[in-house]
Amino acid sequence: MFKRVIEEVSMDKKIGFLSFGNWNPGHGSQVRTGREALVQSVELAVAAEELGLDGAFFRVHHFARQLAAPFPLLAAVAARTSRIEIGTGVIDMRYENPLYMAEEAAITDLLSDGRLQLGISRGSPETALRGASAFGYRFDDDGGAMARQHTELFRAAIDGAGVADADPRMTGGVTGRLGIQPRSEGLAERIWWGSGTRDTAVWTGQQGMNLMSSTLLTEDTGIPFDELQAEQIARFRAAFADAGWDREPRVSVSRSVMPVTTDEDRMYFGDRSGEDQVGILDGMRSRFGKTYAGPPDQLAEELAKDAAVREADTLLLTVPNMLGVDYNARLLETVVREVAPAIGWTPKH
Repeated sequence: MFKRVIEEVSMDKKIGFLSFGNWNPGHGSQVRTGREALVQSVELAVAAEELGLDGAFFRVHHFARQLAAPFPLLAAVAARTSRIEIGTGVIDMRYENPLYMAEEAAITDLLSDGRLQLGISRGSPETALRGASAFGYRFDDDGGAMARQHTELFRAAIDGAGVADADPRMTGGVTGRLGIQPRSEGLAERIWWGSGTRDTAVWTGQQGMNLMSSTLLTEDTGIPFDELQAEQIARFRAAFADAGWDREPRVSVSRSVMPVTTDEDRMYFGDRSGEDQVGILDGMRSRFGKTYAGPPDQLAEELAKDAAVREADTLLLTVPNMLGVDYNARLLETVVREVAPAIGWTPKH
């Protein structure tokens, strides 16, 4: 069944970049402060749009030298661009006030003219011990249940549900439930769940969200990462269809793709692609996707054979942001010119 579902899918490929927004004052870093990380994130998004890419996505972390609260950054990117999608990959919902987030998301989407693609999830292992409790939330051992509860309320709010009782003294006697304002029509269909297993992908499909799958899965069946991820995608699409949702869902996968064309590239990334890795993450046996590094023609051939890249409609390229905007813009230019056509992508202008 999974193979049949995959074969029936036909889509136009989109390519974006995914930045963790790291900064560090150490030797060799081109991003030394939090301000530089933010400014360079906007500049890289502008460069990506000029190159014809489809999206600029940003990871969200707390208590670390990485990008955190995403909406001011996304609004700044929206103000400097006109076409590319802007998004997250992902927001940790354990930390979020769902209704305040719904207002921020709607405002950002309106400012961007409907370009927001919001990746959310339970989040990943972090530097803080029970960090969300410092934000005022109490939760179970892994925070998963709270993340899903926050997500349910957030999605209801952006979809127009009443979430607070009206005060008739202030509404001319009108009673009932009030929704958040402003609203942005269509945003509810542009929410993605970051899924790390096949089971959570099924849940994502049942919920009617899009699927965002990264460079690791917190499970391992012994088969190559791309094939395991392709199975995850197939299960998601089957669950989405079985739940009766009346639209075509979107799926993104992330890959580290490092073309090696100069001595500088070779110094940073070598000249050969790696292999999948298996290890323990957050107490679970996990499979990590390989890094694609080498000459562009080699990477084009390897990516064209990647089962999950073939089945996803969106490929997010993780960028080494601390090497600076100029380096990453050149990296992206090489990918779009010499690698991306092999997976059926064409630049958008």
